Amino acid sequence: MSNSEKCPVDHSALSGSADKCPVDHKTRSSWSSFLSPTPKESSATHFPAAPAPHGAPSALPQEREISSIPKLDGSNWAYPSQAQFYAAMARKNHNPQASDMKVIVPIHNAVNERAWTEVMEWEAGQGGEKCGGVKLVSFKGRPKDLTPRARWRSLLGYSPPFDRHDWVVDRCGTRVRYIIDFYTGHSSPGSNGLSFHLDTRPALDSWDGVKMRVERFCDRWISKFWSSPAPPEHAQSRS
Repeated sequence: MSNSEKCPVDHSALSGSADKCPVDHKTRSSWSSFLSPTPKESSATHFPAAPAPHGAPSALPQEREISSIPKLDGSNWAYPSQAQFYAAMARKNHNPQASDMKVIVPIHNAVNERAWTEVMEWEAGQGGEKCGGVKLVSFKGRPKDLTPRARWRSLLGYSPPFDRHDWVVDRCGTRVRYIIDFYTGHSSPGSNGLSFHLDTRPALDSWDGVKMRVERFCDRWISKFWSSPAPPEHAQSRS
């Protein structure tokens, strides 16, 4: 498999195979908890404690979805097929079940797409369009490293994120690292409990990251203050 077909993740914590999937499997228990089983879909959302084969079942689809996330070479990152996702988990003894893949893989892909959408919202107006757009350079899972913001929220009583990713993007030669905290959200009726929230923001380890965070703060709070509605005019007294 060529490098252009790999998915956007640092899999140094896994095996060296090229058909890895863009999920850090050290957080598999967190993701499986997020995908909690329901009475109707228990087989599709639960990882049973049973020995897993070394290869994926032949019935699993081999087709891969191409993401909307561009790479430096001009191509787009490709997500793993259900068979590749299964095989990667089996190699790490995570006891996958074939029927899980049709649920986990689409959710995994949707999470990555939402993360990229939020990154692009930060990058809007930063000049990336001058060189063909912002590209994703690298991706790393850091599930055990709570950010200061996540720690502060935890102290306030909020649940900590179940995962964290660091993405590095290239904007016309400038590299910016983004931090993405993954939180479980409140389920809406008919959602089968599949709800999540992403807290995406540039890291404060570069001038560009600091500048964008300050600009976002000003847009949200200072502009909101100055654009607050004026108090109603007093009724004119009768003459």
